[in-house]
Amino acid sequence: MTDGATGPLLLGVRHHGPGSARAVRAALDAAAPAAVLIEGPPEGDALLPLAADERMRPPVALLAHAVDDPGRASFWPMAEFSPEWVAVRWALDHGAAVRFIDLPATHTLAMAGDPTWTDGEGEGADGGEADERRHGLRVDPIAVLAGTAGYDDPERWWEDVVEHRGTGAAPNGPPATGAHNPLAVFAQLADAMAALRETYGHGGHERDLVREAHMRLQIRAARKTHGDGIAVVCGAWHVPALTTRTTVTADRALLKGLPKVKTGITWVPWTHRRLARHSGYGAGIDSPGWYGHLFGAPDRPVERWLTKVAGLLRDEGRIVSSAHVIEAVRLAGTLAAMRGRPLAGLTETIDAVRAVMCDGSDVPLDLIRDRLIIGDALGEVPDTAPAVPLQRDLTRLQRTLRLKPEAMERDLDLDLRKETDAARSLLLHRLRLLGVGWGEPAAGRAGTGTFRESWRLRWEPELHVRVAEAGVWGTTVLAAATARAESDATSATALADVTSLAERCLLAGLSDALPVVMRALADRAALDADVGHLAQALPALARSLRYGDVRSTDTAALGGVATGLALRICVGLPPACTGLDADGAAEMRGHLDAVHSAIRLLPGPADAGTGGAAGSGPQDVAGRWADALGRLAGRDTVPGVLRGRAARLLLDDGRLAEDEAARLMGLALSPGTPPAEAAAWIEGFVGGGGADPGGGMLLVHDERLLGLVDAWLTGVPAEAFTDVLPLLRRTFSAYEPGVRRTLGELVRRGPAVDGPARAEAAVPGFAAELDACRADAVLPLLRLLLGTEDTDDDELLGAGT
Repeated sequence: MTDGATGPLLLGVRHHGPGSARAVRAALDAAAPAAVLIEGPPEGDALLPLAADERMRPPVALLAHAVDDPGRASFWPMAEFSPEWVAVRWALDHGAAVRFIDLPATHTLAMAGDPTWTDGEGEGADGGEADERRHGLRVDPIAVLAGTAGYDDPERWWEDVVEHRGTGAAPNGPPATGAHNPLAVFAQLADAMAALRETYGHGGHERDLVREAHMRLQIRAARKTHGDGIAVVCGAWHVPALTTRTTVTADRALLKGLPKVKTGITWVPWTHRRLARHSGYGAGIDSPGWYGHLFGAPDRPVERWLTKVAGLLRDEGRIVSSAHVIEAVRLAGTLAAMRGRPLAGLTETIDAVRAVMCDGSDVPLDLIRDRLIIGDALGEVPDTAPAVPLQRDLTRLQRTLRLKPEAMERDLDLDLRKETDAARSLLLHRLRLLGVGWGEPAAGRAGTGTFRESWRLRWEPELHVRVAEAGVWGTTVLAAATARAESDATSATALADVTSLAERCLLAGLSDALPVVMRALADRAALDADVGHLAQALPALARSLRYGDVRSTDTAALGGVATGLALRICVGLPPACTGLDADGAAEMRGHLDAVHSAIRLLPGPADAGTGGAAGSGPQDVAGRWADALGRLAGRDTVPGVLRGRAARLLLDDGRLAEDEAARLMGLALSPGTPPAEAAAWIEGFVGGGGADPGGGMLLVHDERLLGLVDAWLTGVPAEAFTDVLPLLRRTFSAYEPGVRRTLGELVRRGPAVDGPARAEAAVPGFAAELDACRADAVLPLLRLLLGTEDTDDDELLGAGT
């Protein structure tokens, strides 16, 4: 290191180190340089004045990306306690010139995909791993120095030497005061790094040689303008190389022929959680929240930290008093003294919290580590920062819809009947289609196509790169999502992919993309003769036809395609179900249930503006589907699970009489039927595998069917019983405990196998005649649910059904 009197002031730091940041600030105050040079991409020089904007709040990062390939990007993150950020703010506050001097991003991004080069310190490339594979070693200077000092933990050594000591303090002395030299710590680090560089050379960081050559050239250029009144803030590892005497010709030779790529750069928000990942700008740090506390605490950092911990535990319902805090402070200090540390560090405070506030349990420590040691801080960037047009439109929509990006994961429930919530839903669906995964639907919280949606939101800094990548599709979220959907429709080859895309377009309200998607859908449907593929495609279309009820989306164009698919399934299903093995039959049963549910969702005769051909309207589709199920139920070449399932679906729809259902069951369970085939028929008919939890109630309310099953089961030969037992267990284990208990009681009592037939019942398990008194008792509640207090009883019952 040289001092300001004889040459540039070189301030070697550790990236994201609060002790280094304090030391840099003190050194700059003492030297008052005319210019400050900082390790970072020179393309960011024009953005440095934004750091003085009051709306700029770290952690933030410089994001550089290739203009023609936005996915190729790198980040240079800075927290409030980063020495680079402190240096930038000092220069702006004191009117000093400030510049970045590292290798330009135009080269580092171009070299990111070149295996002959290794990674620099911008986050996002994978060159560091490539370098380690090539050299087998990447020297960690902090770890080497810690090991030399007898420490087994580099973080602990750095805390003791730098973070827990004042600027310029002696190695074992008290915190520095104004009488101490603020440059002493940098001199000591420079000497240590010089010894390491003599031993290890570039230490596996091969690209550092090129980067350091560029930094030397930039320092020479700055000295021509500002003389020796300049300060250089860089990683301590580079200090020996920057003091090495080399010629301009030699440095330029190292830079000759470097690849280039057109680059864009901007500020983006960053998070503490992202800083904690071990990649990028000088490697990640384990405890950004702790480091931020050390940097911001004016005094008594341990006492203030343990007070924060106590507050968090109280908020979570744990009993923590002031006495706990006092005792934890004492214990942390005692542990530090026993371990020979100048001040209690994170390890000592964790041990004290575990013993005093958590009763020896590690469970609360996970919360402390997540909320305080790492933290969920998310930075902010002013609107004046450069951004791709798509990012500006997204920011505008986020503000309009009051949907603020947050680093902490949160749940969002939307009521699509409200204008704002509907617009939020459209935005989130459009971003998902663009590959910007800000929100993910919360499974199991709300059904697709209803008036409610649930999302799980979490904003990650990498999403800025995804937005930049999506910018090639358009300048607004709507235009980009429309163009992306049209492109995906023309390139999709599978019918199910196109139908899924149509569903996503309706969810996202992309009416302009639907014509292209529908043409692609019609083309794929006309060419695909596989019944399984058609069955996979129909449910998405049927769901889409219902979205217009809440989203005010015109779905008429889907009606004709959905009807055509349904009719083709009706024709091709019986032959496709013939001769299937057990796995094929199980898969086809899933298709059977899905298509049955989908056909129920198709618009009824009153909604028949679907554009279907004459004679193929919704009512005709339902009839054709019933005919197809009837053929399945009576065809011996169809596997038993499919025959039983077809019979059950017809029975539930009232298209199969109970006597006929009993006859089909009797045939399936006859002595001539193999036991395994009979068990498969039962599995299909009464549910099985949880697909139809109502199957058990059918047996509870129709003792004749239960009697047939019971009689067949008692007649299964002993040698075949072990073969059918797994199927039966799978079938009946899906029932609710109460249903299983009722079935057991009925079997023990003896079901009325030969009892009178109840074909007069309109619905299995219900009386033939309506009990008017019991029905009238429901009407007040039904009016309240439907909001139709003034509707008469006949109209109300019609609406309820």
